[in-house]
Amino acid sequence: MFTLTGSFRHDPPPHYDPPLSHRTDWIIHYLNGHRAIISRLNTLSDQGCAVSVISLAELYEGVYFSSSPVNNEQALTDFLRGVTILGIDTETSKIFGQQRGRLRASGKVLGDFDLLIGATGLRHELTVLTNNRRHFTLIDGLAIESQ
Repeated sequence: MFTLTGSFRHDPPPHYDPPLSHRTDWIIHYLNGHRAIISRLNTLSDQGCAVSVISLAELYEGVYFSSSPVNNEQALTDFLRGVTILGIDTETSKIFGQQRGRLRASGKVLGDFDLLIGATGLRHELTVLTNNRRHFTLIDGLAIESQ
């Protein structure tokens, strides 16, 4: 499925407070050697990066469903060194509920995983790195960066 082909600096800066959250698609592109994504993540690495536990679960699904799970798990492990994994806490759950209620009231639907990733980004005041703008623009107040 993917191999690690780029070099990503994983040393978090002092007083680490990551301003960026990777969504699954950016990490997969990075691991697959997508040059623009590798370049952008290397540029941003000094700021620190984080991954939602939801994105992490999606990544592990890809690892274990791939034709080379052992190699792909090692590539993912290498990528995640120094990356902050963000869980779902009470505040994230409240944001999820507020956003979901607002979307339902307006007749819009967004998948639970994407909404939880977005709520995590809002909770931690992060920019979410994703190429799926169509879904994430539905989340009020969420900062997004796409390639």
